[in-house]
Amino acid sequence: MPSLELQISLGLFFALGGYLLSSRFNQSSVVGVILIGVVMGPSMLNLIGYTDAISVLAHLGAILLMFSVGLEFRIRDVYRMKYFFIALSGLVLPWVTGYFTGVLFGYEFRESMFIGVSLTATSIAITAKVLEERKSLNSAAAKAIIGAAVIDDVLGLIALSVVVQTVGGDLSVPALAGSTVKAILFMAAGILAGPKVKMFFLRMDEKTVAKRYPEFLFMMAVTFCFLYASAAEVVGLSAIVGAFLAGAVLEGVRFRHSKGLKEGAEYLHFVFGAIFFVSLGILVDLRALSVPILPFMAVLLLVAAATKILGCGLSSRVAGYSASESLAIGFGMVPRGEVAMIIALIGLTSKAISQDLYVCVVLMSLITTVMTPVMLQKLRWNGEGRHG
Repeated sequence: MPSLELQISLGLFFALGGYLLSSRFNQSSVVGVILIGVVMGPSMLNLIGYTDAISVLAHLGAILLMFSVGLEFRIRDVYRMKYFFIALSGLVLPWVTGYFTGVLFGYEFRESMFIGVSLTATSIAITAKVLEERKSLNSAAAKAIIGAAVIDDVLGLIALSVVVQTVGGDLSVPALAGSTVKAILFMAAGILAGPKVKMFFLRMDEKTVAKRYPEFLFMMAVTFCFLYASAAEVVGLSAIVGAFLAGAVLEGVRFRHSKGLKEGAEYLHFVFGAIFFVSLGILVDLRALSVPILPFMAVLLLVAAATKILGCGLSSRVAGYSASESLAIGFGMVPRGEVAMIIALIGLTSKAISQDLYVCVVLMSLITTVMTPVMLQKLRWNGEGRHG
C-alpha cells in the first residue's frame, strides 16, 4: 500500500486533473473531480483505491467544506417552516416511490425499503459547492436548498433508523422518539447558543494572546467546528450537519486583531474537499454492474431525479418561490452523494441488500451528483434575488 504522503499527493494530483477537465468543458469543478476519481479508481485504471487514509481525508474535507459554507449563512435563515415543508416533500415522495419501484422489480420488502430510504438522501456538500462557485450562496433559492437539505439530512437519518429497526424486527417507538428529540434539541441548542458563542469569540479577539498570535482564533474556530461535528454524531446526525451549524453560528463575526475565518476555512476546504470529491468517484466500481440489472438501474435513476425535482420543486412553488427558483431548488436537492452511499453500505454490511443492488444505489448516487452541477449551471434563475 502506498504511503500516506503518496496517497495525499495522488489524491490532490488527480483533483487538479479534474479542475483542468472541468475548465476544458466549462463545467463545475465538482463534475470533473468526481469523474477523474472514477477513471483513476477501481472502475478503470485502478491507480488509487478507497483506503482508510483517503476515507479519513475525505471525511475531513466534507466537514471543512460545510463549515466554510456555514460561514455564509445567518443561522436564522436556515431553520424555517417553509424549508421543513420542502424537505418533508423531498423525503416522502422519493421514499414511497423508491419502495414501490423495488417491489415492481421483484425485490423483497427489506430491499425495497432500503431502496426507498436511499432516495430520501440529499448531499448538502455537492450543491453547496456548486452554489459557491456560482457566487449564489446568498440567493433565496440557495438558502432554501441549504436549509431544506440540512432538515432533509435529519429526517433521512430518522427514516434510516426506522428502516434498520424494521428490517431487523426490533422497531422501538421509544428509541425512535428519543433519537428524534435528541436531534431537535441539538439543533435548537445550536441556534440558542449562537449569540453567546459569537460574543465569546469577539471578546477573545481583544485578549493579549489574540493580538500576539493572529491565527489563534482561527484555530479555535476549527476546534469548535470539529466539536460541533462530533456532537452531531453523538446524537445520531451526520457530522457535516454539525459542521455547517458551527459555521452558521460564527457567520458575520469580524475581528479587529485576528485573521478572518472565511479565508482560512476556504483554503482548508479547497485542499481536503478536493480529496472528498475524488473519493466519491473512487467509491464506484463499474465492474460490479451486470447487464440484467441495467433496466432497474435506468428506472432507479429516473425515479431518483424526478421525485426530488417534483417533490421539492412543487412544494417550493407552494411556499412562494418563483417558477425558476422552484426548479433550481428541485434540481439542487437531487444529488445523493456520500449520504446515499453510506445508506447503501449499511444495507450491504447488514446483508439487507445484495452486491448488485448496492452498486446500483452507488451509481445512482454518483450520476445524480454529477448531473446536478451541470443542470444548475444551465438553469436560468436569479442568483442574487430576494433573501428568503
